[in-house]
Amino acid sequence: MVNVNVIHTDAISIMEKVRKILVHLSKENAAPQCARFVQSITGHFVGSVEDQATVSCSLENNRFIVCDQLCDGGVPLKRASFCPIKYLSHSEADSLPPETLSRGVDVGVAVLLQSANQRLLLTRRASSLRIFPNVWVPPGGHVELDEKLLDAGLRELKEETGLKLSPDEISSQLLGLWESVYPPMLSRGLPKRHHVVTYILLKSSQSHLQLQACLRPDPAEVSACVWVDAGLVKAVVSAVDGENDSVQIPADLPQTISVTEVSPHGELSEISLPVSVFCNRAPDHGEDIERVSTGTKFALELWLKTLEPHTEMG
Repeated sequence: MVNVNVIHTDAISIMEKVRKILVHLSKENAAPQCARFVQSITGHFVGSVEDQATVSCSLENNRFIVCDQLCDGGVPLKRASFCPIKYLSHSEADSLPPETLSRGVDVGVAVLLQSANQRLLLTRRASSLRIFPNVWVPPGGHVELDEKLLDAGLRELKEETGLKLSPDEISSQLLGLWESVYPPMLSRGLPKRHHVVTYILLKSSQSHLQLQACLRPDPAEVSACVWVDAGLVKAVVSAVDGENDSVQIPADLPQTISVTEVSPHGELSEISLPVSVFCNRAPDHGEDIERVSTGTKFALELWLKTLEPHTEMG
């Protein structure tokens, strides 16, 4: 494990000059400290072996504070089993450029938009994007200064998809936190970006067809959109990244799914994609492939749990 205290003072001073929302950590009631780029957020709470913690989080004075003092049961915080920060050596950390070390850990928000008929909206990131191009994710992006998480999610939803929803026409729920690193594996290169992504479930009273009619995706960010149901989502999350067993697509699922493709000029057209594309796993070398991101699979698992009927004690 990397000694996170060993960081160049010039990197720290650069970070302090940047005005953006960064992750701060508090354990056992200690004062929140700004997390370092090479510091595992999940590992801070569970050590170097486990990959999931239960935490509380809050956005206070433009600081995103993650702590182990649980409120209302807390939320899951998870990293991939192959998270690069988990395996980063001292020499690899020392070789990172100061401008990378100085970034801290950024905060993102992703919106799982659920229609009244229990479909979820996923978007394929444009091929021109620097990180995770051609990967399927929920709409989302960075949290800006003085912004609430829900407001950030609604803004990103509008910017990326054209869907304008107001807080009073949806219900919202924080599902969990994902520690995201790019590139996603050390075998694909040293880390360049480190985020904690907050996944928020938004429930709309409109059907997916009503919402679809209002879609105006931004082609600079989105190259396709799809509405997925629980049956497909179960198959997607069964394709666990980092494992090698063959993915079994249930026989009762269709072979293809209808997807709305976005042209470079923003024109929409319907195409069919093989369901198998959504069950691809993250490759550990070479070029990335079209797939659902590992963090999205984590969020989709949490979404499936919200659909389970709650049994009441007699």
